[in-house]
Amino acid sequence: MRLPGPDFPAPAKLNLFLHVVGRRADGYHLLQSAFTLIDLADTVRVRVRDDGEITRVSELAGVPPEEDLVVRAARLLQEASGTAKGADIEVDKRIPLGGGLGGGSSDAATVLLALDRVWGTGFGPEALAEIGVTLGADVPFFLFGQPAFAEGIGERLRPLEIPPRWFLVVAPPVAVPTAEIFGAPELTRNTQSLKMEDFSAQLAAGDFKRLANDLQPVVERRYPAVAQALAALREAGCDARMTGSGSCVFAAFEQREGAQSVLDRLHEHWRASGQPMQGFVARGLAVHPLCVE
Repeated sequence: MRLPGPDFPAPAKLNLFLHVVGRRADGYHLLQSAFTLIDLADTVRVRVRDDGEITRVSELAGVPPEEDLVVRAARLLQEASGTAKGADIEVDKRIPLGGGLGGGSSDAATVLLALDRVWGTGFGPEALAEIGVTLGADVPFFLFGQPAFAEGIGERLRPLEIPPRWFLVVAPPVAVPTAEIFGAPELTRNTQSLKMEDFSAQLAAGDFKRLANDLQPVVERRYPAVAQALAALREAGCDARMTGSGSCVFAAFEQREGAQSVLDRLHEHWRASGQPMQGFVARGLAVHPLCVE
């Protein structure tokens, strides 16, 4: 079924870099990263119920409703606010699963923002972020609503100025489980911390070469399709890296035409070689779509 509007967008994200700088006593990893939003987005719709029930009316292969972050997010807000209202929730998925693009976290954040409006709970993004962090470390970023320099487990966020960019994103035909990669014994967890000011200077100069994703070597060894996607971008002359825990990889461009030209060449190569790769071009966003209304 399709619920009546309005449509609430849930944009994807990219990690411009991701460093693992330590590990807490409780097992959580200490990170540094730079998040940016892109205009690839899932679409969320909600319909208020008067009986207090929370129901997911769309299907998501391999994810039972009770485990879905959107259902869990709705129930957490319901409990925190004390509202007697419920909701039907529908998600149209466009963001690849297991790709490191934050689709599940973004969907959860959008559900919190949407229900805060239609239920009239009046929490606002900061209070919603306190709920969201219990669902996943990326959820507070999507509620933060703009590019950010992240520290801690990803919940300590500072606004980040990112020059306008277009991104060529390649999605290998594999889903990478985040827990597997963070639990890998070969993962290095002692990268030297980076000052936000130093990162901003590198960003302004277009110098991405000294930045890295510490999870990438682990994923490349375990998932050859990710290594192949990175190799394809590098052979096309791109400075490429993986986002999040994978599997998606990307390269940044100043103009859309440059990104599209490389993607067109890659599509020709993939068709000729029979490789089941997919790719798309996305625009970086300076603000979350729900934060401009």
